[in-house]
Amino acid sequence: MKGKIMIRGSCCCKAVQFELTNEPSFVGTCHCSRCRKVGASTIAFVKKEDLRWIAGKDCVQVFAPTTPYIYARCFCKVCGTSLGEILSTEDSFPIAANALDGDIALTNQSHEFVCEKPSWYTICDDAPQNDGHPAEANT
Repeated sequence: MKGKIMIRGSCCCKAVQFELTNEPSFVGTCHCSRCRKVGASTIAFVKKEDLRWIAGKDCVQVFAPTTPYIYARCFCKVCGTSLGEILSTEDSFPIAANALDGDIALTNQSHEFVCEKPSWYTICDDAPQNDGHPAEANT
């Protein structure tokens, strides 16, 4: 498609490969203990129509949440790289920013669940800080 940008993404072992035809709409960092544990604290919201699979969709493993959590997390089942919610069927969903191979024009726009941030981590940017989810994150 002429005029469209291509942002490549992959897991560490390159079994999973994808590209985005547009920039993510939002980048934010979650400081909750669950996001930290799965290695996907910084997320980039993408639109379903902007994600194109190159290889390895069948290599994506889903970690189903237990109550009170509601969001499934995806990983490469070969190397374990966190991929966010890359198999989501929603119109817009978060993928792990660490899975993007190139730079994007956005910088971190928000911090969420800062009340769960560990004491050893210092927030070093001026992005707004929220105790929960920011309202504009899923636009």
